[in-house]
Amino acid sequence: MRHFGWIVAAPVAALLLAACGDEEAPRSASPSDAPSSADSGQLYTGIFTVLEGYGHGPQLCSMVAESYPPQCGGPDIAGWNWDQAPDAESANGVTWGFYSVTGTWDGTTFTLTEPPLSGAATSPVLPDDAVLDFTPPCEPPAGGWVVVDAATANEAGRAAAEDYAYAQPDFAGTWIDSFARPNILTFSFTGDLERHETALRGLWGGPLCVTGAERTMQELIAIQDEIVAAGPGVPATALDLVSGQVTLDVFVADGQQEQLDERYGAGVVRVSAALRPVE
Repeated sequence: MRHFGWIVAAPVAALLLAACGDEEAPRSASPSDAPSSADSGQLYTGIFTVLEGYGHGPQLCSMVAESYPPQCGGPDIAGWNWDQAPDAESANGVTWGFYSVTGTWDGTTFTLTEPPLSGAATSPVLPDDAVLDFTPPCEPPAGGWVVVDAATANEAGRAAAEDYAYAQPDFAGTWIDSFARPNILTFSFTGDLERHETALRGLWGGPLCVTGAERTMQELIAIQDEIVAAGPGVPATALDLVSGQVTLDVFVADGQQEQLDERYGAGVVRVSAALRPVE
């Protein structure tokens, strides 16, 4: 299995592959299931799919299964009124839509304090760290990012390079800048970069960047597994192999970043909150 940029924890991936049908919606492990000391008087805002059906009332979707009608699980929303929600869809007893919401959060329930807005029209600009940048971190070669051996600048050559990289104990990740022409293939390792670049150049004839990393992919997977194994209520996690981090998705950032920095080191695990405080 090849991992370009992200590795998602298995429970989350399983939800994305949920079958269509009228059976009860699957529910992913979610930060809404965990205790929180969130200030109930603080207003938060975020953009979510909101769904009601399958025996439950309106909920903020932690993740959405690709079925029709969609399926999802997440915290309940108090004060929701579909008559005030624009562009809602309904099918087979399920009602849903994509909205910008504002309200309070008590750790288990989101209470709406103002009517929702269409999420498609109000989506904020994503923070810089929310979008993966696949630009190679290496300086461009003297002749630019060009094909150096057309005979191995193909799928077979790329597969051979990947096989080599994944077999190395110090392998940290690989990704492709598909916007570049020609595409640039990047590999990261924690060990001898010169040796790896020489080996990879003999296998792959396209543009190549070999860069250093602080932790191997296996080390990051071990941290991810430890977080997932912590017990019920574990939020969604993924590996960002570009930055060399484990990402942890929560509804409200409630001190988790500081705790994880203390446990694993600053920046090893990045907490991403779906609800942002309203200043």
